[in-house]
Amino acid sequence: MQAMCARLVNTNGFQAFIIGTIIVNAIILGLETSPDLNHRYGALLSLCNDIVLGIFIIEAIMKMVALSPKPLSYFKDGWNIFDFSIILISLIPMTGSLATVARLARLLRVMRLISAFPQLRLIVSTLIHSIPGMANVILLMSVLFYIYAVAGYHLFHDIDPTHWASLGLSLLTLFRIVTLEDWTDVMYAAMEANSWYWIYFVSFVVLGTFVIVNLFIAVVLNNLEEAKHEKLEELVKHPENLLQEINETMASLQRLQQQLAKQQHELSPKEASSEMDESRKQSLPIGGLEENR
Repeated sequence: MQAMCARLVNTNGFQAFIIGTIIVNAIILGLETSPDLNHRYGALLSLCNDIVLGIFIIEAIMKMVALSPKPLSYFKDGWNIFDFSIILISLIPMTGSLATVARLARLLRVMRLISAFPQLRLIVSTLIHSIPGMANVILLMSVLFYIYAVAGYHLFHDIDPTHWASLGLSLLTLFRIVTLEDWTDVMYAAMEANSWYWIYFVSFVVLGTFVIVNLFIAVVLNNLEEAKHEKLEELVKHPENLLQEINETMASLQRLQQQLAKQQHELSPKEASSEMDESRKQSLPIGGLEENR
């Protein structure tokens, strides 16, 4: 039983089935937002949701059985904990005051697509690893915001009280500017009092938008490389995972080779017939060619 579950849960077909189930569940959740469809097929949609939840529960049980005699090692993987947490939250009954919470909890099942795709897991891991580095960038951005907010209050609170009447409103206005949402309207309102006020706004846009955003991107890219190295080290530490990656790569190469051979086989009769026609033309005398014409 343990060996059978271990082979099954690691197959590409099983993974594709789980991904398909998650996508079907996402479609069902979207259909439930239609009052007409929900009124007509509400019972059927609810049944489909229960079936999807049952599939997820069976998947978790099979993964635990595959890890026998230590099934609790299932929880050593953070992504397994993530999947199991979604299952527990989905068990909230859709009755009474918890009905809305239960419907919202169903949306978390769609997030299982993250754990189903290794590439998405890598991106999420990168973002999590980037949090400490982003903290320094956020601190720098907070200092920049505070300095410009205080300066903006003193410069513009009499000219444009709608956007600069207080420190909090000034910070909100700077957030609007850094998102580049109609920031020129705020700038032109200030420039009606002094045409040199554009320096304040342009300098903040350059520092806040281009420099800070590029720092965020640099932190994420740096941690992406670190996450790739960690994944490679994990594969080296666990030879069975490395062997699985090699087998999947070899299977993909074999499928590609079969497709190329099939295409070549389909083209070969056409090439042979064209070569035969060419040889016939060359074997015919000039007079024969003229007669054929």
